[in-house]
Amino acid sequence: MELLAQLPQNLVSGLLLGGMYALIGVGLALVFGVMDIVNLAHGAFLMVGMYTTYLLVNHLGLDPYLGILVSGPILFVLGMLIQRLVIKRIATASHMNQILLTVGLSMVLVNTAQLLFTADYRQIRTSYAETVIRIGSVSMNLAYIISFFLAVAITVGLYLYLMKSEFGRALRATSQDIHAAQLMGVNVQNVQMTAFGLGMALAGAAGALLTPVYYLYPTVGENFGLKAFTMVVLGGMGSVVGAALGGVTLALAESLGQIFVGHELKDAIGFFVFILVLLFKPEGLFGRARA
Repeated sequence: MELLAQLPQNLVSGLLLGGMYALIGVGLALVFGVMDIVNLAHGAFLMVGMYTTYLLVNHLGLDPYLGILVSGPILFVLGMLIQRLVIKRIATASHMNQILLTVGLSMVLVNTAQLLFTADYRQIRTSYAETVIRIGSVSMNLAYIISFFLAVAITVGLYLYLMKSEFGRALRATSQDIHAAQLMGVNVQNVQMTAFGLGMALAGAAGALLTPVYYLYPTVGENFGLKAFTMVVLGGMGSVVGAALGGVTLALAESLGQIFVGHELKDAIGFFVFILVLLFKPEGLFGRARA
């Protein structure tokens, strides 16, 4: 009976966290879907977004949620530069080479952050950080609620942009068949550069949304990077919608699973689900087998 009483609280907590997971996963799925790049530096870019927001709050007094308007564009430009100067050179290389390069890129970003900010844990305090909304037996932190709705709005906005805009059609064409897209007049090089910048901007936006509810330290992105990879596999490699659903699925699995195994093992639950999906449905829960 005690376990059943915890169920509504953990269900709501999982959904709120799932919104932010979805935004993290969508950025990684976008890069993989369009460029076929396994980007293990995704978590490090999220960390850069968190520190950018931290600086904006501490030095300019901005609300952390307004940090999205700055960290997103900064990460977008940084992502395009890195794609043009670094990622482009290994675009057609093996996935192993891509992994080695992006791991190296992640190490550069993490060590730079450690040099600039030290390894100390930092936290942003806001006037609403301790505000809790109660509905029946369920309690919800206001910062989590705001982060959830902003993450959902960004994810839905991105989906509509990809479905309705000219760039979205070019991006989807490149994702489906790069050679056919070139024959149809699509500037594939620019599409790939913009897609990588967009993926990093989403990581930066996710970092800004996490800043009010998480501690900040140079290696904070490592755990989220691994989770992002899990979300993309859960949803189906390269599927933006699948990655979003994979993020929600992973967060719910962690939140509901910890009722039975405890909070300290909640991360293990997600990776256990990840292994099960790889064994029995390697194309992902919401994806199709790749040719």
